[in-house]
Amino acid sequence: MIIMGIDPGFAITGVGIIKYTGNRFSVIDYGVVATDAGEPFTKRLLKLNNELEKIIDKYQPNVVAVEELFFNTNIKTALKVGHGRGVALLCAAKTGIEVYEYTPLQVKQAVVGYGRAKKEQVQQMVKVLLNLDKIPKPDDAADALAVAVCHAHTKY
Repeated sequence: MIIMGIDPGFAITGVGIIKYTGNRFSVIDYGVVATDAGEPFTKRLLKLNNELEKIIDKYQPNVVAVEELFFNTNIKTALKVGHGRGVALLCAAKTGIEVYEYTPLQVKQAVVGYGRAKKEQVQQMVKVLLNLDKIPKPDDAADALAVAVCHAHTKY
């Protein structure tokens, strides 16, 4: 089972691709799609779409898991992140791949065993569960891997 995890955004979107077989994880790839703050917002969303399509085409995931938005006091930022999330959901849906959504609380619960875990605890568990030498960087990539691990622990 190849699982693509996405930590959505519009400036930086984290992407993690893992393989989950027989309760064992292996990392295929991880990274981010970053957009330029100087570009018009629509161009940034288009870049996000194009890059996610390339990643989906390259790795052919069986499922895509996307993190839901957390509460944000800055409504303008939350709306822009929501647009980026919409692009990610649409990209996956267009291919016919099953898409699952998880709240930050669900991700923390599935990865650490505690829904109120700190970001550092989640990142450390991602490192341990995926047998990595170090915590994945940037944070958005580690978060995307955590979403993928959450899906594996939740559904299989």
